[in-house]
Amino acid sequence: MSKPIVRFAPSPTGHIHIGNTRVALLNALFARREGGTFILRFDDTDLARSKQEYADSISADLAWLGIPPDVTVRQSERFALYDAAAERLKDMGRLYACYETPEELEFRRKRQLARGLPPIYDRAALKLTDEERAKLEAEGRKPHWRFRLDHTNVAWNDLVRGECHVDCGSLSDPVLVREDGTYLYTLPSVVDDIDLKITHVIRGEDHVTNTAVQIQIFEALGAAVPTFAHHSLLITASGEGLSKRLGHLSVKGLRDAGLEPQAVASLAVLVGSAEAVRPVPDLGELAGLIDFSHISRAPAKFDESELEHLNARLIHEMPYEAVRGRLEGLYADLGEAFWNAVRGNLTKVRDAAEWASVVRGPVTPVIDDRAFIDAAIEALPAAPWDTTTWKAWTEAVKTKTGVKGKALFMPLRLALTGLDHGPELGNLLPLIGPERARARLSGQAA
Repeated sequence: MSKPIVRFAPSPTGHIHIGNTRVALLNALFARREGGTFILRFDDTDLARSKQEYADSISADLAWLGIPPDVTVRQSERFALYDAAAERLKDMGRLYACYETPEELEFRRKRQLARGLPPIYDRAALKLTDEERAKLEAEGRKPHWRFRLDHTNVAWNDLVRGECHVDCGSLSDPVLVREDGTYLYTLPSVVDDIDLKITHVIRGEDHVTNTAVQIQIFEALGAAVPTFAHHSLLITASGEGLSKRLGHLSVKGLRDAGLEPQAVASLAVLVGSAEAVRPVPDLGELAGLIDFSHISRAPAKFDESELEHLNARLIHEMPYEAVRGRLEGLYADLGEAFWNAVRGNLTKVRDAAEWASVVRGPVTPVIDDRAFIDAAIEALPAAPWDTTTWKAWTEAVKTKTGVKGKALFMPLRLALTGLDHGPELGNLLPLIGPERARARLSGQAA
């Protein structure tokens, strides 16, 4: 296979959600694995709704995920290409002017349905004479432009869905240019794919119905047809479709929530595939797991609780050097021993700040049995302390008081940390140190 050229083509009209990210990751990681090129194409022909802030947000999301594009283009800067392609199609007779109003089209559609006919456009505009067209334009009507489909069976071998075919005789000729001269999605997308030499179009299955039409436009423009891969869509845990407009699971929101990009990437790529969903810490490794033929055709549920679980599993294995800079930013860098002590109790890296505060203090101790704690103070080992100190101390306290099990450990934890849960005290106690530990056991906030 020659080196692939792929594209991710979001509209900068909102923050991308995890479903969009699935598309971006499958494209970027496939290109990375095969030594190809990943293009970010902003579909910003809707000049009223497209915002630079959203384009910047999308670029930031891709950088955070570790898949910055090799090339970035904007459709708003490429209208000359689309105009030229439209003129070529008009000259061929494949793009033709239509003058019906939306109300007239709706009336025809209902009439066809009432007659038991498929509600497809009847190509009435092709029967108009020059005089009839001139009259309509004199009335102030401006044409929209439809692509005249060949009524043939269009087939392609989809990398996900296998052999696909569509009878184009069952489709309406699609509108490519609105009456105000603006383009719908279809023509600019095909023209860009041709100009950018896209080899593989990897996208959600909601685009399957567009594919036959686009293949005919590729062929009408004399271009090679790319390979298609239409993967399953992601839905919420409750079964809803994802919506950029409604802000479902936006990548910005996941990032702001403190989730790891590799947790997000692992779930977005592996869910709904033959691969077991698991945290994959390296994007190169994740790219090696992509097999389009092993992606299920059923919608895949993206569960935030599963994402939290993956996130925690990643952090529990994360080495100190990988997080050192972030811990510094959290005022929580107490060294490698601290990180190794607390990481197993973290869901997110930023949670380490809580345990840094516990170690550093001040902590208000919780003491219910003063006599027991006084006995524990008497049994405190001499400095220096290490990871064996906790076991030696609790054994001494057990011998001195006869208390064991949870009744022994919990009062000590509450006195030392003010909490009834947390990392193993065998690792935490030497970090707290003799001075702070003795003060807390004495009832002081330290």
